[in-house]
This record gives sequence, C-alpha cells and structure tokens, in this order.
Amino acid sequence: MKRLFLAAFAVFAFASVNAQDDSSGGQTSEGKVLIEANTGNAMLGTTGIYFTSSDGSSSYNIGLDGGYFIMDDLAIKAGLGYGGVSPDGGDSVSSFSYRLGAKYYVNSMIPVTLDLTGASGDGAENGAGETPLWLGVGAGYAWFLGDMVAIEPGIRYNHSLNEDFTDKGVFQVNIGFTLFL
Repeated sequence: MKRLFLAAFAVFAFASVNAQDDSSGGQTSEGKVLIEANTGNAMLGTTGIYFTSSDGSSSYNIGLDGGYFIMDDLAIKAGLGYGGVSPDGGDSVSSFSYRLGAKYYVNSMIPVTLDLTGASGDGAENGAGETPLWLGVGAGYAWFLGDMVAIEPGIRYNHSLNEDFTDKGVFQVNIGFTLFL
C-alpha cells in the first residue's frame, strides 16, 4: 500500500513540476480561485454533501472546498464540513471535518488530487475516543460548462493514517461541482 501512495505522489510531483505554461487565461490559470462541492461518503470525515436515512436513523454532512491556483493547472486547497448522526431513539452527535491538499489538472481537464482529510467531535470518534485521519488520492474528468462551471466525476481512494481508528481504506466514486472565479 505504501508503494501505491509513493507512486501516486511521484506522479503528482512530476506533473506539478512539468506543468505547461497556459497563457490563454482558462479556468485553471494561475491566480484563479475554485470553489467546489462534492458528493460525500458517510464512512469517513468529509467536506462533501450527503444525506442518508434508514430505519429511523439519519446522517448528513454539508461542506465545501476552496482553492487558489498557485500556477497554471495547480491549486492548493482547503475544505471544511459539518455533519451529524441522529440514531433512532438515541442522542444526536456531530462532527467537523477538514481537508488540506492540492489539485492538479492534467491537460487542464483531468483533475488529480492528493490531500489529507480528518474529523473531530463526538460524531467522529470511535469507541476508544480516536478520530479519523485519511490520506486520499483521486482522479477524474472535468466537463466544463462555460467559463466558470465544471462537473467533475471521479474516483478516490482514502488510506487510513490512524490505525487505532480503522485499518481499512475507503474507495469512493463521487461527483464534484466546481465554480472557477
């Protein structure tokens, strides 16, 4: 598993260093800002958006990521999320999630991400009081709908960095909605 992450990091670093100059002023140009909302996954701390309900219990999350393009096609990102669980007949719990990372657009249309995601609060802890921490790598495709909006379906793998919380990784398929300013 460590080899997979080292290989992904090496590809990401190589792509970042070899970024091509794009003076066309496109959506992913240096100095632009991005704001994105993604579908989420209730299995880990997330800055995505989701709602689930089953047998009287419900869980939800709402969050956004934002980023700044420090060079053409490469954005540094941060995100925040807030979510909770309302179990049937039990006390509601809530948690805050955060994400820090980078997003590189290969050929200005294939987003590749590398980030760290975590959560804190009563709703994020396991029975031993441990909170999640994940290293995530993802890729997708950006369908640009004009000059300011893109729909970005993608896949993502999250590797747990806190084995006291869980030793399992989480695979996700999600859809992102990105606004470029």
